[in-house]
Amino acid sequence: MPFLSIVFSILAGILLLIGIVGSFVPVLPGPPIAWCGLLLAFFSQFNNIPLWCVIVTAVITVAVAVFDMIMPASMTKKRGGSKGASFGCTIGIIVGLFLPPFGVLFCPFIGAFIGECLHSSGDIKLSLKSAWGAFLGFLCGTGIKLFTVIIFIIIFIVSFFK
Repeated sequence: MPFLSIVFSILAGILLLIGIVGSFVPVLPGPPIAWCGLLLAFFSQFNNIPLWCVIVTAVITVAVAVFDMIMPASMTKKRGGSKGASFGCTIGIIVGLFLPPFGVLFCPFIGAFIGECLHSSGDIKLSLKSAWGAFLGFLCGTGIKLFTVIIFIIIFIVSFFK
């Protein structure tokens, strides 16, 4: 059993690190991957994570996932934008991954702007307004995902040294 516990703890750590990356990359669901890491750590002898903690973090993971799906579209609509801005923001996130370090920050805004321009027949004022909303939604969603994953990592580290 100790070998399996070592494997579980190592895999848990890897999943938690992937969860950080997934907080920024739209293709990877960061908090759910990180939660899987906590679940693996729960089954390891080297981590002392109580069952209630696994359940609470599961509920938090679901809430964060729902929040992350709703936030960008909600912020875009609040600013008068369309689905074109939301789609453009998503494309901008993906393109931004290949243009570090500032691409991750600026490309979602630029993508949302272009997407709204195409959708609204070149209305610059509306496009800037909705691009800003899409960008704020992206930042809020990314921030909450990153915060959640960092808390999961802290739980993992504390449970390892307990």
